[in-house]
Amino acid sequence: MNDLRQLRHFVALAEHGHFARAAEAVHLSQPALSRSIQALESSLDCVLVDRHSRGISLTAHGRLVLEHARRLLAGSRALSNAVSQLANLQAGELRLGCGPYPAARLVPRALGNLAQRYPGVRVQVQIANWKALRDSLLNDAIELFVADSRELQDDPLLCIEPLQRHAGVLFCRPGHPLLQQRTLGLGDLLDYPLAGTQLPLAVEQTLRKLSGREQPLGIQCDNFMLLKTLVADSDVLSMAPWDVVAEDIQAGRLAVLPLQSGLLSEQSAYGLVSRAGHSLSPAAQAMTEQIYQAERSFSLASEAAKT
Repeated sequence: MNDLRQLRHFVALAEHGHFARAAEAVHLSQPALSRSIQALESSLDCVLVDRHSRGISLTAHGRLVLEHARRLLAGSRALSNAVSQLANLQAGELRLGCGPYPAARLVPRALGNLAQRYPGVRVQVQIANWKALRDSLLNDAIELFVADSRELQDDPLLCIEPLQRHAGVLFCRPGHPLLQQRTLGLGDLLDYPLAGTQLPLAVEQTLRKLSGREQPLGIQCDNFMLLKTLVADSDVLSMAPWDVVAEDIQAGRLAVLPLQSGLLSEQSAYGLVSRAGHSLSPAAQAMTEQIYQAERSFSLASEAAKT
């Protein structure tokens, strides 16, 4: 079996595309890295990289080996994490993904509780839309993610645990001209640009009807904190599940647009997504518990706010 160190060196070389930069990344001299790659090529009896003046490029064999090397290294990391986490999660690593909306409220609260309870666990977080997170999950770059799951429901490679649903709202800055009207119809919204994250198909269709535009989003960004700031500082409108804007609405930093009844009926569809048939590490299991706890806390706070 090939030395995992050689595979790590090869992955670093493939990612950096240059011997000098890769050598620095793995804390080796350039000649030492070159010898490691040559040893790997010799053991596999193939050429993995083409060397040229500007760096390297992968051969067909190199691309194949890179795919398997990443999986082997991810498996090795998962094994190491599982072993180190057995002692009451005093160590280990969690690679977590989250969509823009869960990243704005649910995940930070759960992650804060996890860090307080298990300070020895290292956490890496990737924020992206559900499509990119699915790819990362299946490539073993992350172990678990929280995101909109409505377009993933029929995927046999995934295990999805649905989370609490929240009503969608169209929001704006306080003092927006549209807030001067008691109720808003479709025609009232057309003069203002709409910003949002990558949209599930059902939501895109709803917004297409609302906006009357084939491409409903004038601004698309998967960073929801940026979107909130954009809306607060301009006349741009945006749509989000109630849970991620509730505190801003209650504090007067943002305002909900008074839409006509039935004009917007979309809800969130958060899900906890992992690979089907794969057991979660202790750290991932602990994170799921904190996510459920954070959801319950928000539900209690919402009920208290209504009374």
